[in-house]
Amino acid sequence: MAEAPGQGTESTTTPVESGDLDRARAATVRVFVALAPPDDAKDELARELGPAYEAYPRLRWNRIEDWHITLAFLGELPVETVPLLRPPLAEIAAARRPLELALHGGGHFDDRVLWSGIDGDLDGLHRLATEVRTVVKECGIPFEDRPLRPHLTLARARRDDQASVLEVADGLAGFTGRRWAAERLHLVGSNYGRGPGPIRYRDVESWPFARR
Repeated sequence: MAEAPGQGTESTTTPVESGDLDRARAATVRVFVALAPPDDAKDELARELGPAYEAYPRLRWNRIEDWHITLAFLGELPVETVPLLRPPLAEIAAARRPLELALHGGGHFDDRVLWSGIDGDLDGLHRLATEVRTVVKECGIPFEDRPLRPHLTLARARRDDQASVLEVADGLAGFTGRRWAAERLHLVGSNYGRGPGPIRYRDVESWPFARR
């Protein structure tokens, strides 16, 4: 069986040490707020995808440690505005209990983006996303407030590949993963300092939800 992208790492994102934002070479950073499945839930889906990794090597597979459920995509922000988000996001996490979720099925956007669906407390997930987006707006940070479509992006097809994503999505239709608790709220940035190569995600900071 082909090895899953990024297999062998334990954490979803690499924490950013204090001062990294100030040392970043770029004046902006691409930012989003997200939840992340635990390692065993990701491993379960990766095993399900094992045959697809081998059969469709030309797909641009996301690394397992980069899998996340986006609640609010904020786009490119000036580096100095990112710390404004820390206090209100910490307050949201402290006031909420972990959400019970599961990875379920598969689908695609525009025949080119492969995703796994999300099951479980979807009402709670939508309420959390609304709270997150409200505090972002209250911080004076503009962003495109698109309707939430809970999913986990797995891969992207190349422009000359019209079939692979559809075939893998069909193969995932019957997948139902175990239930798990989303324990932390993540503020994530991508490609600090910029540069060539694939996008890599790193936690700016994350906060635990209140104990159950």
